[in-house]
Amino acid sequence: MSLRTLTGRLHVSSPLSLLCNRTHKAITGGFFVRMSTHASKPLVHSLTLPTQPGQPVEVTALPGVSDSDFRNAIESSLFKQWLKNLQSPTGVLANGAFLLKRVLIQGVDMFGQRLGFLKFKANIIDKETEEKVPGIVFARGPAVAVLILLESGNETYAVLTEQARVPTGRLVLELPAGMLADDQGDFVGTAAREVEEETGIHLKLEDMIDLTAFLEQSTGCRIFPSPGGCDEEISVFLYKGRVDKEVITQLQGKESGLREHGELIKVRVVPYGQLWRMTADAKVLMAIALYEMAKREGLLPLKS
Repeated sequence: MSLRTLTGRLHVSSPLSLLCNRTHKAITGGFFVRMSTHASKPLVHSLTLPTQPGQPVEVTALPGVSDSDFRNAIESSLFKQWLKNLQSPTGVLANGAFLLKRVLIQGVDMFGQRLGFLKFKANIIDKETEEKVPGIVFARGPAVAVLILLESGNETYAVLTEQARVPTGRLVLELPAGMLADDQGDFVGTAAREVEEETGIHLKLEDMIDLTAFLEQSTGCRIFPSPGGCDEEISVFLYKGRVDKEVITQLQGKESGLREHGELIKVRVVPYGQLWRMTADAKVLMAIALYEMAKREGLLPLKS
């Protein structure tokens, strides 16, 4: 039986310019360093927040951040959403105890014409003590992950991806996941696309359950995996289906991913009962916790 026959729900698809002032070369320890004889004009932007009227926030950039990157940063949905979060009912600036004074843009990574990652430092102080609050931010925005559980015979399997994660220096087993590529907030659609890109499995949107929707509304119904340094917030979805053993065999070790985007992915299928011990991926462990607690509380639809 092919993967396209999975209960009618699941199938597998085929796979600025830089203007330079007069420069001179300095020789240091055998390295040639190109040095400018003129300092570039600092990039500065001022903004006013409704939560702190009369106290404008100065936004500047490190030397080396281009004018276009600086503009992309302050006009990006990542930066605007961060400012919005600060002023939300549960935000840092909501009760007037803290003050945002300055923001230093440190790095911008563009994904083609779209801003992908943003690194900046925020100078936020406690008004009462005048102490600084730790404010180094790696902004990457919202993301999705999907826990796929396939029942075959008397066993339930989880579908994972294995890929090189350079920041960890390791190959990591993790849930199919990805970043939202636009500002429309299409979480479930993005989740389904990521699953198809990373595993070849096509899921119907109506068969997916948002596990993070069971969280209290005060949380925003998203998960922050590393709130001490990153703004990333993840929505975790569940899909459950029944398949023949042949499907499990075909999925195991399947190579997938968007090669043109550097995705070199292998699909791994593991027994769900062993899943919590087989990877340190936070998305996996969060998904297991949400799924098991939702089951215990009777929150899942009967068909799941």
